[in-house]
Amino acid sequence: MQLCEQSWHCIMLKADPELEAIRQRRMQELMAQHGTGKQGSQQNPDQERAQEDAKREADERRQMMLSQILSSQARERIARIALVKPEKARGVEDVILRAAQMGQIVEKVSEERLITLLEQINSQTSKQTKVTIQRRRGVFDD
Repeated sequence: MQLCEQSWHCIMLKADPELEAIRQRRMQELMAQHGTGKQGSQQNPDQERAQEDAKREADERRQMMLSQILSSQARERIARIALVKPEKARGVEDVILRAAQMGQIVEKVSEERLITLLEQINSQTSKQTKVTIQRRRGVFDD
């Protein structure tokens, strides 16, 4: 029964070329949006490769700058933090890089200084949890 329905569906698609053309365009649009389409990938492989290379080079420059700013112990601590909370490690690296670009960091950041910086960031970004209890009034409550 299912085979019959599928073959009938195929016959109907062949009978209506406009519907098939609309369906094909929509599939191409969806594939292009998700980046999985054959045409979307084949159109700009050089662009994709260039973007990946640029991203890789930016990461390498970032790591080189961090290696110049941080001591080896501080780099190890940030690497351990990145294992648990990558977004937090990235944020700390951003803060350190901005401070270095503004000239606030004159010497290499030691592990102790990194710890104080982490404590400052934790105190500023600590989440305050607030519990509010709302009692529902029952039918017999005045």
